[in-house]
Amino acid sequence: MMEAIIITGATGSMGAVAARKLSAQGIPVILACRDLVRGKALMDEILGQTPSARLELLELDLSSQARVRAFVAQIGDRRLGGIFNNAGTMNRHYTQSEDGFELTMAVNYLNVALLTRLLAPNFVPGAHVVNMVSMTTKTATLDMDWNSYGKERFGQISTYGKSKLAMLYFSIAFARRYPEFHVNVSDPGIVDSKIIRLDRWFDPLTDMFFRPLINTPEKGAIPALRALESDSSLNYFVGKRSYRIPDRFLNSPMVDSLWDQASFLLSLNQE
Repeated sequence: MMEAIIITGATGSMGAVAARKLSAQGIPVILACRDLVRGKALMDEILGQTPSARLELLELDLSSQARVRAFVAQIGDRRLGGIFNNAGTMNRHYTQSEDGFELTMAVNYLNVALLTRLLAPNFVPGAHVVNMVSMTTKTATLDMDWNSYGKERFGQISTYGKSKLAMLYFSIAFARRYPEFHVNVSDPGIVDSKIIRLDRWFDPLTDMFFRPLINTPEKGAIPALRALESDSSLNYFVGKRSYRIPDRFLNSPMVDSLWDQASFLLSLNQE
């Protein structure tokens, strides 16, 4: 029997596309959602289109380490075919998670690292792990004291970029520690979704002039879906192409430093 793929943020624009596509291929999908009402609506929609779809809806709130651990407890010891870490946020203002971390970094990086590391024993050999990054990764900078960032160092777009760069470094570290899995990253480009709203005065203007020119969720999900089918590892999927993650990331000392830091911050055993 084919093992299920977890999609985090499954009710989001690209998460929903991925759920529909995988279900139509007969792949079991676990919809990991913060909003179970919206998750149930998506499940009903998919079942209406694909009555044979094998779906499960579970609550996952990446703003909380306790809730991440509760989700993993619900998974139990079942075997998994992989995970698409799609959920993310880009906060307008500086906010802390219930664990005391800046919320964008917690949701987009730290708690995704926690989730993926806790689920590693559940993944079958050859499982696919796809982590969502961003075009901002290429220009972002990150140093080891990110956890001490206060309001004075917060920026809506810059902090989002730092979180995605940290996710890229995590992907490299995870792939090296678990070579039996296919670990890749996906960049959807700029996608017509709620996450690109900046909550600024010019949002109506960008909606009018900019949104018609950017990727649809269907197009933005293509790199991730390709990555979920790939037998490669440590590749960067964007648009209809893929390439090896550049050496400047692969050879960065941040790869292991962030892994060790996360082990400490998340109370995980160092590996």
